[in-house]
Amino acid sequence: MAAPMERIILQSDFDQVLRDREEKAWVSYRCSGKDTVHGQLESQGVSADGVPYVLSSEGFHVLKVSQRTIELSYTNEVSRCSRQFVAPTTTYKEIHSDRKSVHSLDVTPGGLGVSSDSEGKLKVWETQTGDVRRNLEGHYGDVYTCRFFPSGIVILSGGADMQLKIWSAETGKCAATLRGHLAGILDTAIIDRGKNIMSCGRDGTARLWDCGTQTCLGTIECGGGNVNCCSLQNTGSNIDLGTATHTPNEKEVGTEGKLLLLGCENGSLQGFGLHSRTKVFDLDCHGDVMSCCFLSDTCVACGTQDGYITVSDIRNIRVPLKEWKESRNAVLSMLPYKGGFYTSTGDGSCFYVNQNHETLVELTGSDCDPLYKTVSDGQYVYTACRDSQIRKYSIADMQL
Repeated sequence: MAAPMERIILQSDFDQVLRDREEKAWVSYRCSGKDTVHGQLESQGVSADGVPYVLSSEGFHVLKVSQRTIELSYTNEVSRCSRQFVAPTTTYKEIHSDRKSVHSLDVTPGGLGVSSDSEGKLKVWETQTGDVRRNLEGHYGDVYTCRFFPSGIVILSGGADMQLKIWSAETGKCAATLRGHLAGILDTAIIDRGKNIMSCGRDGTARLWDCGTQTCLGTIECGGGNVNCCSLQNTGSNIDLGTATHTPNEKEVGTEGKLLLLGCENGSLQGFGLHSRTKVFDLDCHGDVMSCCFLSDTCVACGTQDGYITVSDIRNIRVPLKEWKESRNAVLSMLPYKGGFYTSTGDGSCFYVNQNHETLVELTGSDCDPLYKTVSDGQYVYTACRDSQIRKYSIADMQL
């Protein structure tokens, strides 16, 4: 049974509101099975270095505050809950057109970002300034997924037009187009340095591709409607990934020893030996699996359309390490980080779950608009939002 969850909810633009004396931001405490408690934070001016003085009410307490962060607790006779809230350092509003959902994004440590939207636009930009350097033109309809190859100068994208495209970030030219999916492509994964890639989509399949010849090397049928997400990981020798019953194509590179996760619309998280194409496990979840990731070579996490998060050890997949329901709508993305993960949801929440499966840090900014993707370059976290904005947060601000 999923454990009850408690959380503190803070006004999305708290950092801007509390800069002005006597301005107020709302705050709430919510716990499953209990009435929601509402309070407020009131600014009493700011210090010389711009840090606000804040008063609180209704059992809420301000533990620490800075220009972009505030740590709050809520205490009553039976519980004490605390959260750190972190505002973005920068919000990029001009990369994508107003009212166009940003479906996906990726960033490199070298300072480049790529993002895609519901207008079919795919853009390369500088992470430091948000300046757009390339418009990648060739997709039709929504572009649901985009990511950099490990080189940081080649991009993979896929979308509603059933096409995968490989682009040069330096020139903006499309180097290859891969066709074979029978419906929209929703997610991708890159194998090692990228000679082979994976894709999955609304046709209920995951497909293995050779980039050089632009051919499909293998198809995995999931039997579960849309395949919403995928993730790849090398696993230890104690995980049985099955034995191949087919003769591998000579173009298949780096698939040995890898486990492929697929999140399916029928409410299952499926695991396949990538080289063998053998199903390793089929885990029933609470609803459509919208996001999944590896936390280690044996630990996986997934999130569902109805807000459940499950963390499991693949060596004993039927017994979750922890499972809980968030009161935040669909769990849309997961980003592994330091043994835990960032996750974003359909109500505009983005939060970090640590190795102990505790949520102590929340990223603010979205006013209830879904956050479709969360990525990091090691120093900053970036989110893609339905409100057309890309937000950038400093990891140094976070108490992880």
